Amino acid sequence: MEYRKLGNTGLDVSVIAMGCEAFVEDNSRAKTFLDIAEANGVNYFDLFSPDPAARSALGEALKGRRDKFIIQSHISSVWKNGQYERSRDLDDVKAAFEDSLERLGTDYIDVGMIHYCDADSDWDTIKANGIVEYARQLKAEGKIRHIGLSSHNPQVAMRAIEEGDIEVLMFSVNYVYDMLPGTENVDDLWADEVYEGGFENMDPDRQRLYELCESKGVGITVMKAFAGGDILDEKLSPAGAALTPVQCISYALSRPAVATICSGARNEEQLMQSIAYCDATDEEKDYAESFANFPRVSWTGHCMYCTHCHPCPAEISIADVHKFMNLVIAHNESNGIMEGSEGFRVPDTEREHYRVLEHHAGDCLQCGLCETRCPFGVGIRENMKHAVKIFGY
Repeated sequence: MEYRKLGNTGLDVSVIAMGCEAFVEDNSRAKTFLDIAEANGVNYFDLFSPDPAARSALGEALKGRRDKFIIQSHISSVWKNGQYERSRDLDDVKAAFEDSLERLGTDYIDVGMIHYCDADSDWDTIKANGIVEYARQLKAEGKIRHIGLSSHNPQVAMRAIEEGDIEVLMFSVNYVYDMLPGTENVDDLWADEVYEGGFENMDPDRQRLYELCESKGVGITVMKAFAGGDILDEKLSPAGAALTPVQCISYALSRPAVATICSGARNEEQLMQSIAYCDATDEEKDYAESFANFPRVSWTGHCMYCTHCHPCPAEISIADVHKFMNLVIAHNESNGIMEGSEGFRVPDTEREHYRVLEHHAGDCLQCGLCETRCPFGVGIRENMKHAVKIFGY
């Protein structure tokens, strides 16, 4: 199993995690899922469901091994009238959180995730109703270790992160959703009419979100990496072609700030398909050739950090240079500073990451071999010159 730092939380999380589906589809199998997870090094899981039966079953399965798992559980996901609801009523929210601790048999949650906010007006309500303040209180009391937010809307997520409390973001990341502009209606992400006519390149707000999270040390836990299974099926995929689960995971993990993929496995076989990522070959993980040949999607001119441009005769890590350059630009733009204007600066983190690369953009021979290999037609030679302007070498 591969592990990554979850932003600045200090938590080392397995790149494969378990989504809540494993526990709510048939809660009698909770122990089986945790057994598989423990045996394969999976140490992270998400529990958005407030279903009392699922929470209790999971609590039983956790007995004697709470310290082996990092729990992401949701604040403001409540159980009313025998069903799940998203609540902004503080009394309901408090009762549901305390119920979660009791049923899980633990006195703390690692990541307390403010649940499902896709609209600016909803974020205003969350703050006005005291839910953010409640999350701060829980953290001060040690009942949660870190504050998170789950969202499908990049604009709302960026706003919440900029305001300073959010340490972990649960976000929907896959190549299909990454092409769509933010929306307050989550159903738009899978509405057929939204995809008519095809798409070109990543939505700029989604790219800015990932880069903002990276620059601020906010770790991303991924939901919907398979778009509900649609992008695993050629007939359902908006791109007109399918990817494998391993390719989907590889793509999501290549986005800045992404730490772990919450696999929505409904059975043991599906969980093992996700875990298989860790033993997959580079060829099996490669998504770039598929992307370049999608019949209804174009990624022309957009660096996907896929490393097809390597090896470089000057031994430059071209993908890393692109990534650090984009992070610098995104950091400045998030502060309203455009490149070339007064105040534009290279943040310490990106400066240091760039410095320790063995070779830098200034070493570029301008031979163009990388461009002949790039599936997306990226102007790499010009980008190397651009990086020299930003970093100085």
